[in-house]
Amino acid sequence: MNRIVKKEQWSPEVFSMDIECPLVARQHKAGQFIILQLGGDFNERIPLTVADKDVEKGTITIVFQTVGATTHLLARKNVGDDIPNILGPLGHPTDIEKFGKVVCVGGGIGVAPLYPIAQAMKAAGNDVKIIIGARTKNLVIMEDKMRSIDPDLTIVTDDGSYGRKALVTVPLKEFCENWHPDEAVAIGPPVMMKFCALTTQPFGVKTVVSLNTIMIDGTGMCGGCRVSIGGQTKFVCVDGPEFDGHQVDWNNMLSRLGTFKPQEAEEHHRCHLDLGIPEGKA
Repeated sequence: MNRIVKKEQWSPEVFSMDIECPLVARQHKAGQFIILQLGGDFNERIPLTVADKDVEKGTITIVFQTVGATTHLLARKNVGDDIPNILGPLGHPTDIEKFGKVVCVGGGIGVAPLYPIAQAMKAAGNDVKIIIGARTKNLVIMEDKMRSIDPDLTIVTDDGSYGRKALVTVPLKEFCENWHPDEAVAIGPPVMMKFCALTTQPFGVKTVVSLNTIMIDGTGMCGGCRVSIGGQTKFVCVDGPEFDGHQVDWNNMLSRLGTFKPQEAEEHHRCHLDLGIPEGKA
């Protein structure tokens, strides 16, 4: 079994867990993900990117937001509890090499999967600049870890409660104009990644994005995670999760992501009612 050895609540609906999973910890590379299943009467499979690992301890770190039934149930688990099924590592690792200057952009919970990538880019000898953004101060995550990579970390918030009041695309454009990065990596909400790609495109900066599509089996068989990349059909679980942001058909992806939004919102509300807790709390 995969035992939870550490649990933290970072905001009303964002949690971090360290889980004993030595095989995944040993084989995981930056950019890869797992599929988790709680078992019992609830067998939904959810993809989660590995935010960190400790090979010596045999643990992986996941960071997740309570959205649907599975993430709500996962958030109710505590240290010592087991997670029956974890499949991974899945997907292609990030292409890590010495590019020169790399700007890493994370939005919201996307900061978590960005961390191992930024860490690996730094270890490869790149000059790394990091931008992280959130709606408000209490939703900024992993600041200390990111500052260990980039002491001049740029933080922006939508409401100006912490760092600069701006979207992540504002400092990203400034870096493109004045710092001239060789590569950009953006992870966060799809709309954020879309506009990061639009921001870097006029400057000719290669931009890698990590797509978070609907996913069921993680083996490329169900087709739920299909996207259009440069006019070709790709499957995020086996061809990704990372793609050239300038080649993604963002409108098609956003349309597909919205397919189950009403059901997702209904399930989110129902979980809160079943657990007897107010909205905005896990």
